Amino acid sequence: MPKAKPLAPDQQAIHATLALDQPWLWLNPNYAAPQTCDITRHDIDDAAARLQRFAPLLAQLFPELGASSGLIESQLVSAEAMHALLSAEASQNAEIPTEFSQAIPGKLWIKTDHQLPVAGSVKARGGIYEVLCVAERLALDAGLMTEADNYRVLSGDPARQLFSQYTLSVGSTGNLGLSIGLMSAALGFKACVHMSVEAKQWKKQRLRDQGVRVVEHVRDYSSAVAAGREAAEQDPFAHFVDDENSKTLFLGYSVAALRLQKQLNEQSVPVDREHPLFVYIPCGVGGAPGGITFGLKQIFGEHVHCFFAEPTQAPCMLLGMANDFNDDLTVYDVGLSNATEADGLAVGQASELVGGLMRPILSGIFTVSENQMFRHLYQLDNSEGLQVEPSAAAGFSGPVQLVSSEAGQRYLLEQGLQSIMHKANHIVWTTGGRFVPPEQYKKYWERGESLA
Repeated sequence: MPKAKPLAPDQQAIHATLALDQPWLWLNPNYAAPQTCDITRHDIDDAAARLQRFAPLLAQLFPELGASSGLIESQLVSAEAMHALLSAEASQNAEIPTEFSQAIPGKLWIKTDHQLPVAGSVKARGGIYEVLCVAERLALDAGLMTEADNYRVLSGDPARQLFSQYTLSVGSTGNLGLSIGLMSAALGFKACVHMSVEAKQWKKQRLRDQGVRVVEHVRDYSSAVAAGREAAEQDPFAHFVDDENSKTLFLGYSVAALRLQKQLNEQSVPVDREHPLFVYIPCGVGGAPGGITFGLKQIFGEHVHCFFAEPTQAPCMLLGMANDFNDDLTVYDVGLSNATEADGLAVGQASELVGGLMRPILSGIFTVSENQMFRHLYQLDNSEGLQVEPSAAAGFSGPVQLVSSEAGQRYLLEQGLQSIMHKANHIVWTTGGRFVPPEQYKKYWERGESLA
């Protein structure tokens, strides 16, 4: 095993801070640095066009998509009551006096991906998109259709017979497995989901109820991914959806930015030099928040500021980016456990592919305690009537940390934003929770109530 490189003093300080297991806002020192990328806005538009071609098929396969004509999308909702609660929290936690007359200046919105149809999480876009890409390629290669055809042809017997020869597999803590498994089964593929030890039992059962093979692992997410990848490599009729390295998944997630742009326009919300946009997204291995961030920066450029949220015990993307992904560090290497109720965020090592793409465009990453997640889960239900799973509540600490921490105040000052924050818009991205069983959600709610 190669000897690890000595850590620079700033890296040593970061590791020491993470080991404290306390909420913290890390600012990306490489933000706005020049960098080339082989993924472009054209690729995002191409992914959006492909999803549009598949829309008639999706509407046929999933009745809940009838009203949206096959579009898998969530609402953007204003959240004044939750804004007031977070503002009170920011005032209480302020590390330094602020110049703002309002604790969290501007307006708070929620992008309700926890309500996405079919798969019930942010993973629906990327996971379903990759399955559709595989189906399209196989059908085109077999001469079953052309791109000019109505894609409903893929629900017919010839296509289903073709797809039944192939297995689509994935390693997952839960939500990506649901999107891959449910979409694969609906098209007639054999589906196999390798579930890590963090995965909730109800998610495993939901997949099995749809005829998906679930392989349970006693180790963490990275181990489940490695096992799934190795098994797929032995089967020429298997396609492994690699959450750590898939540009297809990444592009599927990025389409969310185009959809959000349309929703902002419909609600007359400007994003420009005078109206900055702040977006806070929970992060596990990085694919979904990375794709969304990449898309948003392609559309809004310097006027959007994106932050990831990670549990204090599983800050894998923060650790990776802070160390430039040297030495294959995991959260275990800095004394953390990777143990969190936010199963979708329980990842020990982030995607280096995504981390590299985020290097010049991600503003920062904040860590969140278990108590913060559960308190915000409870407050969100009480204030806005929205029910999410713990990982989906992680983003609500973002606006609080931005305005109440020394690091957040420094970011606003360095970016020249302090004088226009009263015209800012904050979007918290809720990532999962639609299908949480009532008895499980009740436990989450009661834990949050005890903390609030």
